[in-house]
Amino acid sequence: MAEHQVSEGEKREYKIEIRDVYFDYVENKSNYEALKGIDLNIKEGEFVCILGSSGCGKSTLLSLLSGLNKPKSGEILVNGKKIKGPGIDRAVVFQQYSLFPWLTVKGNILFAIKQSGKKLGRKARNELADHYVESVGLFGAKNRYPSQLSGGMKQRVAVARALALESEILLMDEPFGAIDPKLRLELQELVSRLCAEHKRTVVFITHDVDEAILLADRIVAMEPGKIKSIHEVKLPHPRVRDELVGTSEYEKLHKQLILSFYNQVAEQIDAEVAL
Repeated sequence: MAEHQVSEGEKREYKIEIRDVYFDYVENKSNYEALKGIDLNIKEGEFVCILGSSGCGKSTLLSLLSGLNKPKSGEILVNGKKIKGPGIDRAVVFQQYSLFPWLTVKGNILFAIKQSGKKLGRKARNELADHYVESVGLFGAKNRYPSQLSGGMKQRVAVARALALESEILLMDEPFGAIDPKLRLELQELVSRLCAEHKRTVVFITHDVDEAILLADRIVAMEPGKIKSIHEVKLPHPRVRDELVGTSEYEKLHKQLILSFYNQVAEQIDAEVAL
């Protein structure tokens, strides 16, 4: 496929363009097709959840968006330019916190600010770091080290650090998967609010239907290697789960996604049994 570049004068309809992307890898001496012709466009400021069961290729897709891996064929464009590797225009939050253990909460966020390339004086950097620490409710813990934090607090720091890069795009790979349900709900609502306030374009990987409905403007449901369906979430922001559950729009979308999700899991189990 010929590489497409958008000229500076040309209007960009989409922030991210994923065009006919294939990706495979070798596992146990066998070739495995993880993605089989993915096409997806994402608008600036849109919050898109990629929903699917384990092994469907959703985290592989995020690794391609981050630039950590390259497609076998096809292309991914950001602002009309082909991704050639990792870049500060795309911040990533993983399920594992990946904080620097020798830096405090504020120190981890200061590191991100310095990496962003912004030319700020020491006072301005400190004020910006304090702003992001406070935005995730950790101002009182800003001088603690990661070893002194709970899992939920560490993930708050990871979110604040990603936001502090002030990247145009935020990529999140099941960031709340290892957190208890009550705290998970708090972090979901926090991320939804912060991303809206900071006008980020977000791609969020999840296998949780409720999480996808709470966060997304659109939900991309995947089956192994492919996009199965795309659902618009027309519920107004900000969203509070207790206020959503029971509404007709929520129940309709929840039912559609649950049926799609469990049919997919059943098909995977049948395929594995057949082998």
